[in-house]
Amino acid sequence: MISKRAQQLQPSATLKVTGRAKELKRQGKSIVSLSAGEPDFKTPKHICDAAIKAINDGFHGYTMNPGTPELREAICNKLKRDNDLDYDASQIICSNGAKQSIGFSILALVDPGDEVIIPAPYWVSYPEMVRLAEGTSVPVRTSFENNFKLTPKQLEEAITDKTKALILCSPSNPTGAQYTAEELKDLAEVLKNYPQVYIISDEIYEYIVFEGEHVSILNVAPELKDRVILINGFSKGFAMTGWRLGYLAANDEITGAVSKIQSQETSAPSSISQKAGEAAYKGDLDEVIAMREQFKERRDYLVEALNAIEGVSCFTPGGAFYVFPDISHYIGSSTPKDTKIESSTDMCLYLLDEFGLALVPGDAFGEPNGIRLSYAASMDDLKEAINRLKKGLASLT
Repeated sequence: MISKRAQQLQPSATLKVTGRAKELKRQGKSIVSLSAGEPDFKTPKHICDAAIKAINDGFHGYTMNPGTPELREAICNKLKRDNDLDYDASQIICSNGAKQSIGFSILALVDPGDEVIIPAPYWVSYPEMVRLAEGTSVPVRTSFENNFKLTPKQLEEAITDKTKALILCSPSNPTGAQYTAEELKDLAEVLKNYPQVYIISDEIYEYIVFEGEHVSILNVAPELKDRVILINGFSKGFAMTGWRLGYLAANDEITGAVSKIQSQETSAPSSISQKAGEAAYKGDLDEVIAMREQFKERRDYLVEALNAIEGVSCFTPGGAFYVFPDISHYIGSSTPKDTKIESSTDMCLYLLDEFGLALVPGDAFGEPNGIRLSYAASMDDLKEAINRLKKGLASLT
């Protein structure tokens, strides 16, 4: 009999949509997919060269459970260089992707009944990770009018004596919303009054910021350092999704707990990927910047194109590679076959089946009035996606 824990988990909605789109494409149907959160660029050459050298040098064995000393030192140097944050290599745990770092952090913190505040729209995996740890997710629905960012008042009202952690993602998946230094400072002022609340700060999209510089909550509230678990990785900024390499930085007590969990569940990430990550942080960021410029061009196109569609509203995200337009105008409409569009999930299934357009419904992210479009795709695909979206929405009554 399958465990209750496994039965309660929901599959990733983004992977589900991507899988369905790939299957339809395999069947010969024309599909444009903006569902995957995966850069469409190649990993920079100097990073690949470092991995090839590691293979040729025979660097094939297990490494230390938290990661190689060289990679952890490179991460510390990067955190100082790019974020003005001081960490010791002993406070870094390298993992098989930032996703694993988040999941193991939650397992290390959360006991049954503990509450974790998650601003919505949220990345689909956050609530399921909390559920796996037998904790209770407390989603806080943010507003389109506030660019889907948590306010201090909302945070204050959500905290109870059972609150163990807040998960904060900036820039955000799925909205691309980027918190300003002032906004983070206001949230930190609330958190200072609740010393039992940890902050899991997911900063995986740090290098994809279009206005100004990335700001971490630790930059505006360094006094919270012992309660912050900083999550980052190489997949988004360096186009290294398949390399499966992420990390966390935290105090010694947390890293010690996560290290024990990791030692029993997975051990260290791939030795080859670790050498690649080391090269990524030691090399220049020229290709990262070039990718970011292309993402910005795509963002600007999509925001303008979406806002030109009747009944669709889209704010301009500050980072990541997603837009999250409001489509509430079309909820409750009918298709030509007289099928009701009752939700964003219905909308996305209709667009996929009838127009070959794969998007992710806002329902999966805790925001029923939105849909997520990833612009980690070519400009040609983006233009075709807009054409198909226009046709799909125009067909509804």
